[in-house]
Amino acid sequence: VQLVESGGGLVESGDSLTLSCTTPGGTFSPFAVGWFRQAPGKERELVARLTRAGSKTYGDSVQSRFTISRNSARNVYYLQMNSLKPEDTAIYYCATQSIMTAPYAYWGRGTQVTVSS
Repeated sequence: VQLVESGGGLVESGDSLTLSCTTPGGTFSPFAVGWFRQAPGKERELVARLTRAGSKTYGDSVQSRFTISRNSARNVYYLQMNSLKPEDTAIYYCATQSIMTAPYAYWGRGTQVTVSS
C-alpha cells in the first residue's frame, strides 16, 4: 500500500492547515489510520488516529486543535490543524494499521509543516 501525504507548508502561528493522506490508484480500508509527526531531535509521536468504526484518538498536545476525518468516497484521510504553534513544526506522516493489535505497517514519506512565530 502506497500512502501519499500532502498539504504541508510554511504558516504563521495561529494559522490553520489541512493535511491529506491517500493511496494513489487504489482504495484502502484499514482498521485504523494514524497521523504521526517527528520534529528534529525528537521521537516520533502519534498525533491522531481514526478507526474504521469512527473512533478518534488525539495526542495531548493537539487535543481540541486538530481534527482527523476521512472521506471514504474519495479515499482520503484528513488532518485539520487549527491554532498552529511553532512547536507543531515537524514532518507529518500517515500510516495504516491493519488490525487493532498490529503495528502500523504502511507509511507515507511525510509532509513538512513549519510554523513560524
